[in-house]
Amino acid sequence: MNAPISVPLKRIDPSKRSELPVDDAARVDDGKPDTQVIAIYGKGGIGKSFTLANLSYMMAQQGKKVLLIGCDPKSDTTSLLFGGRACPTIIQTSSRKQEAGEAVQIGDVCFKRDGVFAMELGGPEVGRGCGGRGIIHGFELLEKLGFHDWGFDYVLLDFLGDVVCGGFGLPIARDMCQKVIVVGSNDLQSLYVANNVCSAVQYFRKLGGNVGVAGLVVNKDDGTGEAQRFAAAAGIPVLAAVPSDEDIRRKSANYEIIGRPGGRWGALFEALGENVAGAPPLLPTPLSQDELLALFDGEAVGRDVVLEPATLADMCGTERIERPSLEVIYDQS
Repeated sequence: MNAPISVPLKRIDPSKRSELPVDDAARVDDGKPDTQVIAIYGKGGIGKSFTLANLSYMMAQQGKKVLLIGCDPKSDTTSLLFGGRACPTIIQTSSRKQEAGEAVQIGDVCFKRDGVFAMELGGPEVGRGCGGRGIIHGFELLEKLGFHDWGFDYVLLDFLGDVVCGGFGLPIARDMCQKVIVVGSNDLQSLYVANNVCSAVQYFRKLGGNVGVAGLVVNKDDGTGEAQRFAAAAGIPVLAAVPSDEDIRRKSANYEIIGRPGGRWGALFEALGENVAGAPPLLPTPLSQDELLALFDGEAVGRDVVLEPATLADMCGTERIERPSLEVIYDQS
């Protein structure tokens, strides 16, 4: 067995929260109910499912009762947790049961592995419906199944961040969670999505909402530092930095959990679990487009490109000929 390696992550000391790059005046109420409901957002393909599968597994091994809910129409949140096996989705199961005149039971849609409870909301096939409406329908069914009475320590919700449909913003807009975690990397597109999520949190706070951002998980960290600079500028902590490593890539591709106590990457996810549990919901400061671009080298993002206005001649492919007006003027006075 490989010896544990050092990982680029420090635990966040709760006694030193004031040292984080966040103003005390920007903090949201830190009161925590018995169940922490946490929504995880990020660009499609950035590694939310990888992060959540390993995080939820580690939390369960730490003695926490964890429910993982996939809210992505691809229904791939739980695939790593269940070794690549597809989990029957709530929407598909509901339709099938309704046709048969039967009621959906917990055992039809919720499954367990090593202490982790998991389910997928699912969504419509491509071109056959709205994914956001599917999310809303799925949560309505969860409420009928007693969602608000379930006794979990943590409920983790996996949401796409690069889809602006209202259904995907449900946890933020309706105060269905206490805090949000964003997953990003050292690339402009993933940080653009992370910044949009921070903007959504800020917007709904102005409308009287209570959701805050707990922090950023940097996935596939290559050490260039753009994601860390974004977190500092937005006023949120980095909860973990998962390195860009061939061992992680290979094991993840083979549906292998790496967030195991005592394993090579165990310390990384142990610290992430502690940071996720203890991180307070903060009010972020979203960046402008220019501020976001400034995190990167100018040559990498084309920041030196100048906007050149087009002309009608450009559009027509030839010089425009000015033609006299055909209007007949009868009275010059």
